[in-house]
Amino acid sequence: VQLQASGGGLVQAGGSLRLSCSASGRTWSRSNNMGWFRQAPGKEREFVASLSWKGVVTSLADSVKGRFTISRDIAKNSVYLQMGSLIPQDTAVYYCAAARGVFTSLSDNNVNYWGKGTLVTVSS
Repeated sequence: VQLQASGGGLVQAGGSLRLSCSASGRTWSRSNNMGWFRQAPGKEREFVASLSWKGVVTSLADSVKGRFTISRDIAKNSVYLQMGSLIPQDTAVYYCAAARGVFTSLSDNNVNYWGKGTLVTVSS
């Protein structure tokens, strides 16, 4: 399984960005949970958002609630992170992730697949 993320870039504070992630591979299952983590410079990786199959269960980190939205397109094996009202503290490398099974959220303990990161830089 491969996860390919895109959409990162440089944006001013208050702006918006949309990250995309597509999954591929023979063993990929559309029922997998998908989501996003991020790692800021000098900090540990942290959970951002996740979405279960068909979007029944959604989880967002407190730090992004009200600003970020996660969605997915089952047919395209893709997940999206719409980021709004960005602040400099959102600057990080964002990683797409996926887990087999049904979970209310993603964590380092249940993620089976990781994508390469995409850098988001928010300038003040």
